[in-house]
Amino acid sequence: MSTATITAQDINKLRQATGAGMLDCRKALTETNGDFEGAIDWLRKQGQKVAAKRSDREAKEGVVVARTTFDHKVGIVLTISCETDFVSKNAEFVAFATSIADAAIANNAKSAEEVNEVTVNGAKVSDLINDKLASIGEKIGVSRFERIEAPYVASYIHGANRMGVLVGLNRESAEAGKDLAMQIAAMNPLAVDPSSIPATTVERERAIVTEQIASDPKMAGKPAEMIAKIADGKLNAFFKENTLAAQLFVKDNSKTVSDYLKSVDSELKVLDFKRVALG
Repeated sequence: MSTATITAQDINKLRQATGAGMLDCRKALTETNGDFEGAIDWLRKQGQKVAAKRSDREAKEGVVVARTTFDHKVGIVLTISCETDFVSKNAEFVAFATSIADAAIANNAKSAEEVNEVTVNGAKVSDLINDKLASIGEKIGVSRFERIEAPYVASYIHGANRMGVLVGLNRESAEAGKDLAMQIAAMNPLAVDPSSIPATTVERERAIVTEQIASDPKMAGKPAEMIAKIADGKLNAFFKENTLAAQLFVKDNSKTVSDYLKSVDSELKVLDFKRVALG
């Protein structure tokens, strides 16, 4: 994309994703020749605190439902999306989404495609969705599906079916599962621990903080080794904020989530989590 093809829609999309001003968004897109991801990084390199662009936020409207099997060995969270909050808040639509989630967990669905093939009261979900689309006049569908299989899976729904969380633990602990799910809902970590964050994400973050430091007038003439050391410190802060184990425990800020887990059971560990949110 050339600068000549940057449109008001492009600028608005970047504003929605980052919270940055219109002029800053236009300049970011211009400087990066219209590269959306590059524009986000450009804004951050200028020292702007942009809103996080996270994969757990997709459909703007819909219903999020989380379910586990009776033995808590498998959990799913899915979004049945729609176009307006008028529909998403309708009790009948919530019940419709819930019936799909119940069928999905009962039939051990492993993907959105498999969810569309399961049956509810003798009819395939895909057919029910088409019927619902025709009756309400809005585009709807299974827009997000996540699944966890673990020795123990806890689920949690927050905010009138606007967010769902699954937590997979290495052993049964219902109370800890609920606490951790609420932590994830509130603090939105990227991963369980630093080793779980993709290397590409870490390197991208390192490049951004390194350029931020290097462009600071106070750092002019400082050796590369010093800049790298400061960057390491900023990365450690990034890990503390964005990894579940290192975050401060929301119910008791005197300890980290890792400390909390040890207080419950010295062997208790989080294996995986999924957080799905409308927005």
